[in-house]
Amino acid sequence: MGFFDKIKKALVGESKDTEEIAEPVVSDNETAPSSHEASEPAPDSPVSDEEVPGDEEDQTDQADAHADLPEEGPAVQPPAEAPITTQQSVTPTPETISETIEKETVQDKYTKGLSKSRKTFGQRMNELFANFRTVDEDFFEEVEETLIGADVGFDAAMKIADALRQEVKLRNVKKTAEVQNVIIEKLVDLYGEAGVDEVNTLNMQPDLTVILFVGVNGVGKTTSIGKLAHQFKAEGKKVLLAAADTFRAGAIDQLVVWGERAGVEVVRGNAGGDPAAVVYDAMARAKAENADVLLVDTAGRLQNKVNLMNELEKIKRIIHRVDPSAPHEVLLVLDATTGQNAMNQAKQFKETTDVSGLVLTKLDGTAKGGIVLAIRNELRLPVKLVGLGEGIDDLEPFDPNEFVVGLFKGLIKD
Repeated sequence: MGFFDKIKKALVGESKDTEEIAEPVVSDNETAPSSHEASEPAPDSPVSDEEVPGDEEDQTDQADAHADLPEEGPAVQPPAEAPITTQQSVTPTPETISETIEKETVQDKYTKGLSKSRKTFGQRMNELFANFRTVDEDFFEEVEETLIGADVGFDAAMKIADALRQEVKLRNVKKTAEVQNVIIEKLVDLYGEAGVDEVNTLNMQPDLTVILFVGVNGVGKTTSIGKLAHQFKAEGKKVLLAAADTFRAGAIDQLVVWGERAGVEVVRGNAGGDPAAVVYDAMARAKAENADVLLVDTAGRLQNKVNLMNELEKIKRIIHRVDPSAPHEVLLVLDATTGQNAMNQAKQFKETTDVSGLVLTKLDGTAKGGIVLAIRNELRLPVKLVGLGEGIDDLEPFDPNEFVVGLFKGLIKD
């Protein structure tokens, strides 16, 4: 089964992975969990509602709704005369239910977070087919314009239009629904091909993992660091933050506030000081305190590309001096709402430093979700994290399958 076939099954609700979860079956020898018996609610988040200073995106913390997990009810002893069967249904444990709830929550986040992109793409498709009753060359040119407008990139749009020409001729496709399905199929196929051998997970180490964040001001870089720190802390990891953007006093203050929100410590220096010195202190402290993760914030805008490159290289040399295997990730943070401008930023940073992955923020606030396909197709850089909401828990590991389903859900025609 090809990549599109798997995704199509999920899109039309035929995949086993996306089937509605049935109520747990309770055998005659067991009693159903009581709806009044539940695990203790999670303690209130230490996150405050105050705004974060700085020129990056405003964040509104949203506490996740934690579903009550039923406890196993007491088993009822079978009557003496009743034979005990060898095969009994198993009541789901709170752990397995929690895993199911978590999976559904991630799916829901992708579906909601990509709703604007999905709606806009659907509208473009509807307008396209409303204007054309025949599939001719003018139609294919309009397909190219539609895809470029959806920010899938010029190269990707050309490839899809050419593949569509061949497929329509080969299949003798005439119906509007069939043509739309072929367009989505080619998008999914190209998306899958561009992601072959792509590693979307973070390169976590058994001891200290050092992650360097780069990107221009205003894209959500410091916010992403704070959210990721919160997640690592929730996993029981010891986390440190390094405020290496010393060129802007507001950046230091902003990271300190996020450190307080996430419950982690921040290594900082004075505004205008040497960023490399802050990083050296942070590395030394992380080693001395046996920290699991060090997240390093860097300046978003220096005078020119040469200064930016030199500063980042100096920081990486300092990190490498303390730990020859570090940094383990260099993550470029991009604002998805900027569309092709995000692509241009990725190209520039890729020229100046060894970017290992991308953090794509504000996907929930844009209709330009197709930028992920453009980045994959043209830059071959893996997306590692995506921002699907404003809450502190809305920074998610990038899941290619969830992304495609969220982007095209409901657009496949039967």
